[in-house]
Amino acid sequence: MEQTYFRRGFGLKSAIEGALAADYHSRVVDAVRQRGYVLTVGDLTFKLAREFGFCYGVDRAVEYAYETRTKFPGRRLFLVGEIIHNPHVNAKLRDMGVTCLHRPEAGEFDFGGVTPDDVVILPAFGVTAQDLARLRTIECVLVDTTCGSVLNVWKRVESYARDGFTAVIHGKHYHEETKATASQVTKYAGGKYLVVRDMAEAQAVCRYIEGAGDGGELLGQFAGKMSPGFSPDEDLVHVGVANQTTMLSNESLAIAAEVRRSMVRRYGEAALDQHFRNFDTICSATQDRQDAVTKLIAEPLHLMVVIGGYNSSNTTHLAALCQERVPTYHIEDATGIDPADGSIRYRPVGAQDVVRKVDWLPQGPVTIGVTAGASTPNNKVGETMERIAASRGASLTASLG
Repeated sequence: MEQTYFRRGFGLKSAIEGALAADYHSRVVDAVRQRGYVLTVGDLTFKLAREFGFCYGVDRAVEYAYETRTKFPGRRLFLVGEIIHNPHVNAKLRDMGVTCLHRPEAGEFDFGGVTPDDVVILPAFGVTAQDLARLRTIECVLVDTTCGSVLNVWKRVESYARDGFTAVIHGKHYHEETKATASQVTKYAGGKYLVVRDMAEAQAVCRYIEGAGDGGELLGQFAGKMSPGFSPDEDLVHVGVANQTTMLSNESLAIAAEVRRSMVRRYGEAALDQHFRNFDTICSATQDRQDAVTKLIAEPLHLMVVIGGYNSSNTTHLAALCQERVPTYHIEDATGIDPADGSIRYRPVGAQDVVRKVDWLPQGPVTIGVTAGASTPNNKVGETMERIAASRGASLTASLG
């Protein structure tokens, strides 16, 4: 009988290494790393964060998708959503014959066209327990690229549900990872979850825990962000905190501490273990990239350029961190920079729309910090630096010899 579920790769890395290098490698990035993460060209100095771009989980997911195409050359390949939140990587997979399935705004993925003869790739964020169950009934081949850090969060959330604790998840309720994480509570009868976006939402929950909130108002505020049949009076008595792996780590830690304080005020320190649980589920790669950019913006910089998909949670949080200290431009890729007219198209931190700015590079010597989200390949980082240099009439390729 054919094996229909794969999580550990196909041992075909040597067969796809050339394609991966051709699609994502950057000579410019290699050169900057070799020069101590600093490169000066004319009056421009680039300072690259020590940790940036593809993390292990993303690397693994992309490699596994390429291996899947090699392993099943004659099969139809489907991808549930996006493999990662990077438009170029997803476009490359489509060019390789992978069909992306999309979830409607308020609906479910349509698996109606998938047959037992097909292969379905599950993305790095994972899929909901319900979607996995639906796919298993089709009996198609499943290739699961879910990141190990995400799986660690799922284990915690499952343990909360198993022991009668509501999972309070710091995350974006509409994000595929958070949807998948929240769904893990459904594996246990009576499992409950509540998603808080930020400290303000967490404090609303904390006020209710301490007896100062209104149940109806709380249910209205968190409509669509909690498990069906959620009862604030019953489901906020025992709480376990978890987080979407790409959130700001210091905010996740602060939210957990705030919930803990409320539980102590309500039930007392001696009874805390009966009412509150928390485990560090912050992704180490997310933490490393946030730590690296925090160190970078402590240095003298004129501006920061953050490269990555606009729908990439970890990239937007890197941009938010940078904006606290230095003017920051979040661009999706190098095409946001136009050397011809000296303009940049970027999305300001906290905004939804992309704007265009002329003369964004200050006159005279400029020091530019550069980082990229965990779903941004090196070639997109290198291309961006090349375009910035071209805006000053310089060539990085020429300067590197």
